Parts: sequence; structure tokens; C-alpha cells
Amino acid sequence: MELLFLADFSVIRPEPGLIIWTLIIFIIFWLLMARFAFRPIQNALKKREEDIQSSLDEAKHAREEMANLKAENEDLLKQAREERSKILREANQTRDNIVNEAKSKAKEEARKIVEEAREQIENMKAEALTDARNQIGMMSIDIAEKVLRKQLGDDTGQQAYVDTLISEMKFNN
Repeated sequence: MELLFLADFSVIRPEPGLIIWTLIIFIIFWLLMARFAFRPIQNALKKREEDIQSSLDEAKHAREEMANLKAENEDLLKQAREERSKILREANQTRDNIVNEAKSKAKEEARKIVEEAREQIENMKAEALTDARNQIGMMSIDIAEKVLRKQLGDDTGQQAYVDTLISEMKFNN
């Protein structure tokens, strides 16, 4: 019987029962595949597509953020350079002001010192002249006294000399 069954079977001409059972099994297989395989595969593909899209969106956002940060960094660098230039200009100006002020103070101090030295020299000169005049006057008096003593050794000569001086004084008035 078995041989009979095999002898009747032909691949080219299938029997209608075999076609129906094959169709039923094929439909069940596709329903099972749709429910248990295609849906998870479709969900996985959809999830993967969403992940890829979100990654692309995040990358785009990151690029935009990097561009913004780069622009901000360039602005900050520009501001820092301007601030540095401003600070250097102010420092140079302050340095020049300090140097000029120190020079003017030094010149003023030097002028004061020279002026004080001149005043001291003038005072010392006047003091020396006064001292010299006083000494010359004292020496003159001593010399005159000695000369007069010698010339007026007697009382009559002294009296005559005093009278002469008195008469000269009257003429000078």
C-alpha cells in the first residue's frame, strides 16, 4: 500500500487535498510569522529607525551647539584681546604718568636743593663778609689806637687832635 501511495503521487500534478492542506498550513504559518516574527521584526526596525533619527537629531543639535559655542568662544577671545589691549594701554599710560610725575618731582626737588644751597651760600657769604668787616674794623681800631698812642704820647698832642676831630665833624654836618 505504501508503494501504491507513492506511485500515485506526482509533483507536477498535486491532489486538491494536498493543495488545501498546504494552503491552510501556509496561511497558519504566515499568521504565526506575522504575529510572532514580523511584528517584533517590524517593531525592532521601527525602534531602530527612531533611534537612528534621534541620534541624527542629537548630532545635529550637538553640531549647532558646537557652532554656537565656537562663536561664543570667538567673541570671548575677541573681548579678552580687547580687554588686554585696554589694560596694556592703561598700564603704559599709568607708567608714563608715574615716570613724568617722578621726573617733575625730581626736578622740583633738585631746584629746591639748588635754591636752598644758593641761599645758604649767600647767607654764609654775607656772614663771612660781616665777620671780615668786623675783624677789619677791630683791626683798624687796634691799629688806630696804637698809632694814636704813639703820636699822642703826651696830653697836649691828644688835646690838639681831639679839637681837630671836633672841628672836622662840624664841617661834615
